[in-house]
Amino acid sequence: MSIEKDFAAIFAIYGRSNAKCKQDIMRTDSIESILNSFRSKRIAVIGDIMLDKYIFGHVSRISPEYPVPVVDVTHEDHRLGGAANVALNTLSLGAETLLIGVTGDDINRKILLELLRGRGLITEGIICDTSRPTTSKTRILSQNHHITRVDVESRKEIDKRIEEEIIGSFENIIGSIDAVVLEDYNKGLLSTTLIKRIIASAKTKGVPVLVDPKHLNFFTYKESTLFKPNLSEMATSLGMVLQNNNEAVEEGCRQLQEKIQAETIIVTRSDKGMTIFDGTFTHIPATSLEVADVSGAGDTVIGVLALGLAAGTDIVTNAIIANLAAATVCQEVGAVPVRPEKLLKACLEHLQ
Repeated sequence: MSIEKDFAAIFAIYGRSNAKCKQDIMRTDSIESILNSFRSKRIAVIGDIMLDKYIFGHVSRISPEYPVPVVDVTHEDHRLGGAANVALNTLSLGAETLLIGVTGDDINRKILLELLRGRGLITEGIICDTSRPTTSKTRILSQNHHITRVDVESRKEIDKRIEEEIIGSFENIIGSIDAVVLEDYNKGLLSTTLIKRIIASAKTKGVPVLVDPKHLNFFTYKESTLFKPNLSEMATSLGMVLQNNNEAVEEGCRQLQEKIQAETIIVTRSDKGMTIFDGTFTHIPATSLEVADVSGAGDTVIGVLALGLAAGTDIVTNAIIANLAAATVCQEVGAVPVRPEKLLKACLEHLQ
């Protein structure tokens, strides 16, 4: 189904005609107004920070030692991944962004801090833990095809001292932020204690909490403002086999809501788009753009959702824009932040 045809069903839920809604929301000036509103926001991102390393080259032969391809390296690149990539997305769209997380005391920490400072991200919330390495993922690619990936990481939970430092960093800024994103890659930062304390503290200040979960501690994020699993994460955590169709996803959302009690659940469904559940269901189809690499798409979605929620954008419009933003970053190789000009162009091309 085309996105154009699905708009009628989407907007009918809110009692508006397709034409009227597109006049009201999807005019050029309205789209620009929404994107411009992001620039006045202050977003905190707390979660697992990663250094993404890319080795690019081409395969010219098979190794005589073992039957594996030999990659002749042409160039290398370092990028920010995980929670740092979420922060890059909100920063790229103009919001002041505060990143809180943990690294080791190693060369990868130095590289990561240089990247953060180079992009204009504040680094005071990046805590050094000498007991663990800085999480890094090295991807080797030939002609934009992934050959292999090498990970250096620790998945053990942070200790009580680091927990208190994270809480302290969050408490110092909570009075000045418009939303907080908890970005969980199960690398040990977001412990059960930390999750509960951050959500409780944010609720007392009326600060929205958005969650991008993984399997561990999945049901600990109770009473968050917006909970965004992908279909596989939801199915695994519920112990269900879920087909990627609307009926199955709706049943999964109902069962999840009984356990998580979030204000809104958004399930990302790969080529089927996403589903919103906030008492009623809205299914947003995927956008047909050329896909080079899906890395980082989820980071972009949660980042844009945080900005939209902070700006007071209605959830359907917010999710549609986030969906388009993810589609634009999938056109590039590796995890990259959304570009404002590309997002505006995609909105104008696909929503008018």
